[in-house]
Amino acid sequence: MRTLIKLTRAGEAFRGRLTATQTDLMCEALSTLDGWASTDEALVVQLGADREEVRRLYDRLQGDHKTPREFTLTSRELHVIHAALTAIAPMFLTSGGFSEEGFYTRTGFFRENFDAMASNIVSAVSKATAS
Repeated sequence: MRTLIKLTRAGEAFRGRLTATQTDLMCEALSTLDGWASTDEALVVQLGADREEVRRLYDRLQGDHKTPREFTLTSRELHVIHAALTAIAPMFLTSGGFSEEGFYTRTGFFRENFDAMASNIVSAVSKATAS
């Protein structure tokens, strides 16, 4: 899976082209955490956004799952996506450790894809904002 992204400044936001697989990965993280959070407050602690905001972002990212698309995302939206990508793995911790099989079965992606995408979002913002 291609996890490298490039962002450019678009005023106070960031513009970039995301592949269908990248947006599917982001949507999977958002929807999984939305479904598992018992309350809005729990979701706010995990993602810094309530259920309504998470669902709005999820709806924006949804697409035909076949073609790349241009997105303009705010720092806040990128933060919520980054938080979802990094918060999903601990949900699969068991008394025996991390359940890679359970993670893949539920999400359809490997954990390293989530980790790499989260890392690349930070890297892309850093490059876009460097003087």
